[in-house]
Amino acid sequence: MVEPRKTGLRGIVAAMGLNFFNHRQRIGLLAGLMLAAGPVMGDSPQPSIAMYGAPALPADFTALPYANPDAPKGGRIVLGEMGGFDSLNPFILKGNAPSQVTAFTVETLMGRSLDEPFTLYGVLAESIQTDEARSYAEFTLRENARFSDGSPVTPEDVIWSFETLGTKGQPRYAGAWAKIAKAEVTGPRSVRFTFNTVDRELPLILGLRPILKKAQWEGKAFDESSLEPPIGSGPYVVADIEPGRFISFRKNPDWWGKDLPFYKGMHNLEEIRIEYYGVDTALFEAFKGGALSTYRETNPAKWAANFDFPAVQSGEVLKAEIPHSRPSGIEGFAFNTRNPLFADWRVREALTLAFNFELVNQTLTGGVQPRITSYFGNSFLGAAPGTPAEGRVKDLLTPFAADLLPGALDGYQPPVADGSEANRKNMRAAAKLLEEAGWSVQDGTLKNAEGKPFAFEILLTNGQDEMISAANIYIEALKRLGIEARLTTVDNAQYKERTTDYKFDMTHYIRSLTLSPGNEQMLYWGAKGVTEPGTRNWPGINSPAAEAMIQTMLSAKDPQEFADATQALDRVLTTGRYVIPVWYSKVARIAYRKGLHYPDRLPAYGDWPGWQPDVWWMEK
Repeated sequence: MVEPRKTGLRGIVAAMGLNFFNHRQRIGLLAGLMLAAGPVMGDSPQPSIAMYGAPALPADFTALPYANPDAPKGGRIVLGEMGGFDSLNPFILKGNAPSQVTAFTVETLMGRSLDEPFTLYGVLAESIQTDEARSYAEFTLRENARFSDGSPVTPEDVIWSFETLGTKGQPRYAGAWAKIAKAEVTGPRSVRFTFNTVDRELPLILGLRPILKKAQWEGKAFDESSLEPPIGSGPYVVADIEPGRFISFRKNPDWWGKDLPFYKGMHNLEEIRIEYYGVDTALFEAFKGGALSTYRETNPAKWAANFDFPAVQSGEVLKAEIPHSRPSGIEGFAFNTRNPLFADWRVREALTLAFNFELVNQTLTGGVQPRITSYFGNSFLGAAPGTPAEGRVKDLLTPFAADLLPGALDGYQPPVADGSEANRKNMRAAAKLLEEAGWSVQDGTLKNAEGKPFAFEILLTNGQDEMISAANIYIEALKRLGIEARLTTVDNAQYKERTTDYKFDMTHYIRSLTLSPGNEQMLYWGAKGVTEPGTRNWPGINSPAAEAMIQTMLSAKDPQEFADATQALDRVLTTGRYVIPVWYSKVARIAYRKGLHYPDRLPAYGDWPGWQPDVWWMEK
């Protein structure tokens, strides 16, 4: 096993003898230490870069602290997912491709440490160079960097990848490309990007862009879905597929990056296979029956009740609860505010009041899961529920006071029900708000002044048993207000098509957030997403205040200003009543087959995609 490294923020915590602090106290301490650090980056080539402060690991580090460099190689892991796929191009809007194609087969210039808020270390690039203002970024490729077909990764591949993704790829790539004023080859292995706007995160964003082989796409339409896998430079290649049923990845025996310190103890498994199922009950039964190697349970009630089957009792299946240090993010039922029905915040607040979270939580999870109270809750970046804005947070929001919704400045938190099925107090408050918004009950049906009934659809995917149950409880509650809500479930492909084009009234919505939010926030909440298809702004948020807070985050040199801007953004989003929030978990509950192992040392983002299976191994 790997001993924890005494470097960076965690090293300071350990050196100060503060490991006995509880989880929340440690997060507060780490926040304070991060905010005390100043930006570090000279105008010379460096092997790593941090959003704020200095990278935790020295230039000569030999492995990431949460990886086991002595882990044996070989074996296989079989993972399960719901849904299916009909494409192997995950970079475009068309088709439905497995996300693992990117993660396992395509490499980036730099790699992210899961143990730091936002720090990158060189992978395809041996160095990054930028100035104090971060007005440009120059990457120098490693001499031995190769695609899986043996051809070298070149500066031309890098520029082509950035431009193609930015102009023909998913909308999440377009923002960064629009901020590049000039892209130029500066040497046999060097490429430089000069920026046209102030964005201190941009060098890191470019460091995480997928690098594709330009020659593979000559004469082909990049923006058309295809079952031809991209030629990448990652540790795995696509070995076998059956669309909609499974995809298998096998380790590339000639992978160029196997000896990089960043990858020591990672990508240990010879094969990673993904099996697809129609419903989560089938997926769980497959795990119980031995068809899957691991299963992640999100429901604590099921974790307590369903994981006592014979394989668990015999020790053939092990259970682990993996803590994490990231924000709660947001999950719940999102309103599509493009629909005039949900344009009035009073309507959204009324429907939030009608959602009896306490009853739903008790019914579905045993009441164990805490409720999400803000987008960046469970972290120092989140606004404290119910408290007024103060200091710089207030100063940032005040210019937008006329357009902010109630609670942004004086404090807000989601309504709390008494837990009874009637939920009378909240339902009375909901009826009053609906009346103020021009709705009244006529012959048992809620109607507006034109006599149009209040009716809408809740769109979910097949097999989302937990959300389907929550929606059915909610639909019954809405009937008492005279509202007709109907539940529609569709397959994965239809769901992707409808959400891409925002053709829904209300749907399940989840956005995971980190301790270093940045450019992706504009994709999540930016006004372009109101009309531009394929963004992650499903609610249709159109808020100048939100965009201003994001711009402040991106240009902030002072880490405290960054935190204040994020807290201000949190207030705008939470009080926008765009999502009826449900619960979050402070741990990942993972069951896995005996023989699979992971290091004792856990990273800050211990439940983040990539930790499993990247640092796992199979005993020989």
